[in-house]
Amino acid sequence: MSDARSTRVRSPRTETDDAATADRAATADRAADPKRTAAHEESETAATAETGDRETCPECGGRTRVDGAERVCTDCGLVVEADRIDHGPEWRSFDDDDTNPKRTGAPLTRSRHDRGLSTEIGRSTKVKGRKRRRLARMRTQHNRAQISTKRDRNKVYAYTEIRRLTGVMGLPDSVRDAACALFDSAQEESLLRGRSLEGFAAACVYVACRTADVARTVGEVCAEAKATEDEHRAAFDAMNRELGLPIAPSGPAEYLPRFASDLDCDPAVERRAGELADRAVKEGIANGRNPVGVAAACLYTAARELDAECTQQEAADVADVTPVTVRRTYVDLTEE
Repeated sequence: MSDARSTRVRSPRTETDDAATADRAATADRAADPKRTAAHEESETAATAETGDRETCPECGGRTRVDGAERVCTDCGLVVEADRIDHGPEWRSFDDDDTNPKRTGAPLTRSRHDRGLSTEIGRSTKVKGRKRRRLARMRTQHNRAQISTKRDRNKVYAYTEIRRLTGVMGLPDSVRDAACALFDSAQEESLLRGRSLEGFAAACVYVACRTADVARTVGEVCAEAKATEDEHRAAFDAMNRELGLPIAPSGPAEYLPRFASDLDCDPAVERRAGELADRAVKEGIANGRNPVGVAAACLYTAARELDAECTQQEAADVADVTPVTVRRTYVDLTEE
């Protein structure tokens, strides 16, 4: 007895219906599991990119791979490409990888006579003999070429003194740049003739502090400067007369925060001293008096009213005045 095997022939219509059913099933699977579909698509994209990166060897037609900075054929070992150009940045940032600094050099600054655009010939211990002497001569000529006129030489000297003053006194960079710009204006108006460069540097720093609301007295500036108070006064008067400096007479309230910080006063004492300073200006108590001494007297008076520890000698030492100056203003403030 022989087994009869049935033979079934499928019609074209049946095959079309089966293909449509398979497409609908695949669409349903993708809709049911989108993550798996996305992962599959990503893997296909990566495979395609990897295949595209594999260039063929021009000699044997084999595949190539990237090995460091070279592209090498895996079959014959031919170096297809060497010293590839890296278009990315050559710097590395370990502090913040999100930043993208540009290699454009140091920023422009007003504290340099050439705005910081000049170059310098450095020194090296590896250079010996004749080459070292030649570099020394080149360095000397290069430095001389940077300062070609007396005007530039005066500007370099004054800017150096301004940078030293602002660094010693702990002033911000904005005050330093403003002082250098003011000196440049004074030089353009020909105010330096017959006057001291050190005096102009000190006066520029003092005016920059006044315009930036940074409380510094003339005595404090001249104590760190190379100029005397007479030289400072001559330079200040010349700039104020010719340039019309936009500064008003200083008041005692400008010195209160710094003096309160030096005396380690409470915020309540500082607030009360501010009220006393405003009252002294309105009632005319501060007229004709040193605002530094008035500020010290206001702090001393506020400390006495709030039972804080502050003596007349301590307040006078902070303001660099005598205790008699503090006492006189204190008497006027306490009189009813």
